[in-house]
Parts: sequence; C-alpha cells; structure tokens
Amino acid sequence: MSTAGEIRIREAGPEDAEAVARVLHESFIEFRVLYTDGGFAATTPNAEQIRVRMVEGPVWVAMREGTAVGTVAAVVKGTRLYMRGMAVLPSARGFRIAARLLEVVEARARLEECGSVFLSTTPFLSGAIRLYEGSGFRRTDEGPHELGGTPLFMMEKNIVG
Repeated sequence: MSTAGEIRIREAGPEDAEAVARVLHESFIEFRVLYTDGGFAATTPNAEQIRVRMVEGPVWVAMREGTAVGTVAAVVKGTRLYMRGMAVLPSARGFRIAARLLEVVEARARLEECGSVFLSTTPFLSGAIRLYEGSGFRRTDEGPHELGGTPLFMMEKNIVG
C-alpha cells in the first residue's frame, strides 16, 4: 500500500513561485484540450504572476519529501474570501491534500472574519467539483461565466464560527 508520506502545508514565499507555477501547470495539463488558450494561461500562471498573487493574498504550498505537490491561493474581497489556484499533482492525488488545502483556506477566512469562501471552476473539473460540493460549496449564479473563453461557474460556502 502506498502512503502519502508526511505532507506539510505552509505559506509560500517568493522563492516558491517557480514550484507553485510548476504544480499548477502539471496539475492542469491533462485538461489542456478542454481550455481555450486564454483560459489555460490564466489557470496556469507563471512564476512572476505567482509572485504578484503573493502580494494580493496568501499562497500556500503542500510539500511532500521536499517537493511541492499542491497549492492554493486566496484573496480577501470585502466580506468574502476568494479561493483560487487550487491544484494537486496527479501523482499526489488520493491523499486528501486538496481537502487539507481547503481547510487552510477556510481557517484563513475565519481569521479574516469573512462570511464565506467563493471560487470559480470549470464544468469539466469533476473531481474538484465533487470535493467542493462535499465540503459544503454550492453553485451560484454570480459571474464571471467564462475565463478567456473557457466556461466557468461560481461556487460559495458560508463560513460559521
């Protein structure tokens, strides 16, 4: 039986930007044909774009044996926390890393006294959608409804406590 090894989640720093960009690219490349060029580029930012995100809000990285295997970022938007850039390498899936990253985001939302966490996703990311729905996220009619021509929908979860 394979094990996840010890997974550590920590806030990423500028020195982690390349690794975060790699995780995003490697995690979404299997879905590349379903994205438009603009949608894929927005979903897989480069290291410099990751550094900009780090100024806008926290970016976390999940580490296993010294290697980045997952990531997520967040930005406070008024009374809500916007979660973006959730990704786990295909080789690291099945070990609850995404669920743990989601817990980190929700903890940050509580710390920031946000009433909810919201995100956008594409209809073809069924595994992610199952995770979000299983964690209490519900689809909303809020836009945007596309990202660089790739269809999107929004999801939101109210945070209590």
